Amino acid sequence: MPLSTVSPLSTPISTMTRACWIVAPGRAELRDEPLGPPAAGEVQVRALHSAVSRGTESLVFRGEVPASEHARMRCPFQSGDFPAPVKYGYIGVGVVEVGPVDLQGRTVFCLHPHQTRYNVPATAVHVLPADVPAPRAVLAAQLETAVNALWDAPPRIGERIAVVGGGVVGLLVAWLAARVPGTTVQLVDTLAARAEVAMRLGASFALPDAAAPEAERVFHASGSGSGLATALRLAGFEATVVELSWYGNRAVALPLGEDFHARRLRLQSSQVGHVAAAMRSRWTRDQRMGLALSLLNDPVLDALINDAAPFDALPEVLKRSSLPPSAAPHMLCQRIDYDAAH
Repeated sequence: MPLSTVSPLSTPISTMTRACWIVAPGRAELRDEPLGPPAAGEVQVRALHSAVSRGTESLVFRGEVPASEHARMRCPFQSGDFPAPVKYGYIGVGVVEVGPVDLQGRTVFCLHPHQTRYNVPATAVHVLPADVPAPRAVLAAQLETAVNALWDAPPRIGERIAVVGGGVVGLLVAWLAARVPGTTVQLVDTLAARAEVAMRLGASFALPDAAAPEAERVFHASGSGSGLATALRLAGFEATVVELSWYGNRAVALPLGEDFHARRLRLQSSQVGHVAAAMRSRWTRDQRMGLALSLLNDPVLDALINDAAPFDALPEVLKRSSLPPSAAPHMLCQRIDYDAAH
């Protein structure tokens, strides 16, 4: 929709913005930047919240994106190149301040790096459903990943399911799988602190050594080679192990000897960059995001957002989030709040 439809009562267009840049592996800073007026067909969004992905974003922060993946790993509206300086991130919730009349004042989700204000095509923003509060909407990107994983390997009624890795993606996979009638879902993690939230989401919990074997479907999201080995160990005969972790430039050793072949296990990758093959002919990425946003209307998901920090603290938050989970066992989704940044 052209900007000629903008109401004369629009908020004055901001000429400056502030963005977070990874300036070197392991170091980030906030930078002031000029912000021109939105072009025809664009909107200007004022950020309310963003969030830090402890998986992919931490690999980017540490400079661990392989050279072979520099092009594929670019996020929408990224500036700069890997390893640094680069402006990276894909979880943004804000308010449209300038743009088509039907979008003005609407709260939207956008796959955009951490930035106080930004201009993007109107087609790049997704209006939040009325029953999804803005602070919870920062889970949209991870929930979209979880939806795609269950499309890649749909759980069947009554299946025994193990989810190895109790980060945000793993917990969302467990939550979705537990909603399939008759399923028994067990979350497996090395951090006992994840037990309470797992149970609130409808899953049981076990440490790796105590986890129940013979799962008929296993989802792995721990981001560690030892977690993937656990996932393979827990899989039953002819079970599928779905790999959601991305390891960047780290090599991972797998126990593919012993009884791996005798049990006829299947190791399947899942990645959100493409709509799962089974749904690709009927669903677009925008439709998949719309589904993820609609599923966020459950207040139980607020349990995943257990830390918040102001935008000014983001460089330190990125440093802390890139540490091993054992260094911050209670941290799940780290929300960034922007009110004080304007």
